[in-house]
Amino acid sequence: MNVSISHTSEKPIYQQLFEQIGAQIMRGELPSGYVLPPIRQAAQELRVSVITVKKAWEELERCGLINTVTGKGCFVAELSSEEMLQMRNEMILKQMESDASYYKSFGLTLNEAIEMLKKIY
Repeated sequence: MNVSISHTSEKPIYQQLFEQIGAQIMRGELPSGYVLPPIRQAAQELRVSVITVKKAWEELERCGLINTVTGKGCFVAELSSEEMLQMRNEMILKQMESDASYYKSFGLTLNEAIEMLKKIY
C-alpha cells in the first residue's frame, strides 16, 4: 500500500486515503485478500489521526472494496472484473459530476471543458 498524503490539499485526508487505496484496488495493485494495516498502525505510519484512517476504511467498506473481519482485520474484497469495472465507473462518474458543477459555475461550456481536458490528458 503506497499512499501520499497532502496536508495542503483542499481534499480531506480521509478522502485522499479512500481515493488512493480505492484506485490501487481497482488497478489490481492491492489484490483480493490483501490485508490492510490495522487502523492504529496506518495512522501512526501516515502521521494522521486514528479517526481519519477509520473513516477512510469505513468508506472503503461502504463501497464494497474491503471487508472487515472482527478480530482479524480489513481485507480487500473479492470482486469480479465486471464488479470492479462497475465500481470504477461509479466512482469516476461521481467525481465527474462534482467537477462538472464546478466548471458550470464558471460558465464553461461542455465543448470548452472537453478541449481543456484534452490538453491535460
